[in-house]
Amino acid sequence: MPSSVIKYFSYDEATKTLKIIFVTNMVYLYQNVPVKVYKMLKASGSKGRYFNSNIKDKFKFQKTEEE
Repeated sequence: MPSSVIKYFSYDEATKTLKIIFVTNMVYLYQNVPVKVYKMLKASGSKGRYFNSNIKDKFKFQKTEEE
């Protein structure tokens, strides 16, 4: 999953939480993310572009220190 913006991401289907670790090591937990959005992010050729268009500013999030 090479991306110049996103280092790693995972999804918890039970809580609909998308965890994204950026290359800056900042960790964000996006809430109430539909599984379809996660799957589209996973399939996207440009993770950063998909994130900016479909996740950023669209879901509530919490910034965390934990990786």
